[in-house]
Amino acid sequence: MSKGKSIHALVILMFTQFISGGVTNTKGIVLDQVEKDLGLDMSQFGLVVLIFQLGFTLASVVIGYYTDKKGLRIMTIIGALIMGIGFFGTGIAPNITFFLGFYMIVGFGLGSLGVASNAIVPAAYPERQNQMFNLAMGVYGLGMVLFPQFLNYMFQFASWRYFYIGIAASLIVVIIYITAVAFPSGKAEKIDLKSFIPMLKDAQFVFLMAFLVFEVSAEVSFTNFFPTYLKSLDLGGLSTAEKEDMVATILSVFSIFFMAGRLGIAYLTNWINERIILIAFSAGSFLMVGISFLFANEFPYLFSGAGLFFSTLFPTATAFGTQISKNSGSALGLIYIAAGIGGGIAGYIVGLASEIFGQAGGFSIVILFLLLMLITSFFMNSNKSKQAEA
Repeated sequence: MSKGKSIHALVILMFTQFISGGVTNTKGIVLDQVEKDLGLDMSQFGLVVLIFQLGFTLASVVIGYYTDKKGLRIMTIIGALIMGIGFFGTGIAPNITFFLGFYMIVGFGLGSLGVASNAIVPAAYPERQNQMFNLAMGVYGLGMVLFPQFLNYMFQFASWRYFYIGIAASLIVVIIYITAVAFPSGKAEKIDLKSFIPMLKDAQFVFLMAFLVFEVSAEVSFTNFFPTYLKSLDLGGLSTAEKEDMVATILSVFSIFFMAGRLGIAYLTNWINERIILIAFSAGSFLMVGISFLFANEFPYLFSGAGLFFSTLFPTATAFGTQISKNSGSALGLIYIAAGIGGGIAGYIVGLASEIFGQAGGFSIVILFLLLMLITSFFMNSNKSKQAEA
């Protein structure tokens, strides 16, 4: 492959990862602003999270098939186009109904670009895949760190609508760029529906899916509902503006820990197997969030430490799943489905609980998800997999 194609692919990969990391980590901050603007109540807040996750999951499962059939360039363009339409529509939405519809399109677009990005690396850098995936994770984390600070500054003088419309405009530039330059051809991992059957008959894969449901439930609930929860606390009589500054700082520090954990886990797995990592970091997540919740008014910055423990769980669980499966593409399909179920249902449950029991009552469900995740991790053992034995 020519050096030019590789460079162009790298530019697109880094941009999409930066945007994806930033948008994913600031949904809660933006939805907090939407709540004021459109009159979003907490049950509707949860429904927004459900809608987003549904779109993301559908894209993750479906787009890989079309990337294989239509090619990497066209599907990257389509992914950017879908996400751009979603962000523009969301930015101009006059009411909750329109907002919900376009937010699902945003989720579908992000999922589409995620699949395309994962296909770019092996196509453009077949000999340096690990290095490039680590770089991509670093840029994803950089977006997570910078976006909360940027939005906290922007919301002092501009509406959240300009943020989403601005992203839509930047995606037009991306589409023009992809159309104009040489671009590598590549394929996404194939999903074979027949492979689902032996996986679902394997207790270890079922435990993995349950683990992912609880893990993504906790992570999505934390990042989406944390801003609203923290602002509901007294925090020594801080003003709303001061609380918003604190939320942005905590999420940025959370993201620094998250990024460090993601980059470090690749080295940790050389000496420690996935099962031990999952148990240890599940316990760390449960204890970190639980202790932070108990002392939220006195030491709110403790919550940022949860980023280190959350960071390793999804990639390590994904590696566990592909390790015990004969078809990695199909394994990833089921992993995305489990993640989508967890993120979607959890958002709705926490939103509804927040409406009924208040912000603290709703947010405390995150701790329940983490406890269930920790319990499930003790049952996971790749050596007991039926597929591994076959």
